[in-house]
Amino acid sequence: MKKTFLTVAALFLLWTCSLPAFASERTDSLTIKIGQMVMIGFRGLSVAESPAIAEDILERRIGGVVLFDYDVPLHSPSRNISSPEQLSLLTLELQKLSAIPLLIGIDQEGGKVNRLKPKFGFPPSVSAEHLGGLNNPDSTTAAAALTARTLQAMHIGLNFAPVADLNVNPDNPVIGKLGRSFSGDPEIAVPNILLTVKTFNREGIIATLKHFPGHGSSTTDTHKDFTDITNSWSAKELEPYRALIASGYRDAIMTAHVFNAKLDPIYPATLSKSTITGLLRKRLGFRGVVISDDMQMKAIADRYGLEEAIRLAIDAGVDLLLFGNNTSWDPAIATKATEIIRSLVEKKLVTPRRIDLSYRRVMELKKQYLKPRT
Repeated sequence: MKKTFLTVAALFLLWTCSLPAFASERTDSLTIKIGQMVMIGFRGLSVAESPAIAEDILERRIGGVVLFDYDVPLHSPSRNISSPEQLSLLTLELQKLSAIPLLIGIDQEGGKVNRLKPKFGFPPSVSAEHLGGLNNPDSTTAAAALTARTLQAMHIGLNFAPVADLNVNPDNPVIGKLGRSFSGDPEIAVPNILLTVKTFNREGIIATLKHFPGHGSSTTDTHKDFTDITNSWSAKELEPYRALIASGYRDAIMTAHVFNAKLDPIYPATLSKSTITGLLRKRLGFRGVVISDDMQMKAIADRYGLEEAIRLAIDAGVDLLLFGNNTSWDPAIATKATEIIRSLVEKKLVTPRRIDLSYRRVMELKKQYLKPRT
């Protein structure tokens, strides 16, 4: 099936020019650049069931979408995934709508965090904890390859994995108890994370290390409430990031909404300039795309207004704002987010140069992985 991707030359022009080649009188370059900073979750098993996401892609030029198997606000097992055949058609439909290749993302970690479940017709998967317990390179590589090839077959280019959190607190309700960490020991975790990333990349899948600067020691869940890790976190939790970045890793890193007064006495990591720009960018040297964890999670949404949260996240250094639309549901979230970012630029609270930096990082990632196909 033919996909309407840009040619390599057009994508290069898009990346290098101030006015992208696909801009029209209805869509200026700022609209495009802002849109590329936004990733949205939506409801529907097909584009026909979700005209709003089509409009977000066509009019607001959003940079990506995130897929779920379960609709949390509706308590419904029907969201975006019902079978391999259905999902493959959906992702092709979504890509066909977009002049710029979409980042189609999913949480396919394996084990309990697994959107592509056997009940839908997908192969079974194992958890990071299981693989860390084996600590066998062949097992980790095989598991990562199966995941990557499954995603490729479904035309999904971005995986929100592997988890780089260390299992500091095995009773952690959102990391340790769900088996999402390879190990509490960096000597075990780092090689398994590195193998997973290399395997994903070899199969053409963008990896996402998460959740920076470390969520493994927490006792609460940022989906549900404010999460303070000041007294439980240690610099050891940076080791997976330090090691991967030193190895040349430049895909994506997802922020955590955790509060850590050792790193910032005021803001949680996603909104913290000292954590994202100061620590991740300057001290650790990360040059890839920084993706926020879901901006609708309660650790952020219950304490900050949408405009303030977006402003702080951009100022902190976040390149891609994720609105999963599955902690809460807002059919207009893409419109609100893009209009807020434009307003922040117009009010000179965010500079055009700052938008350009994120746009260029996102476009560089897309150019590397989302190759034109015929």
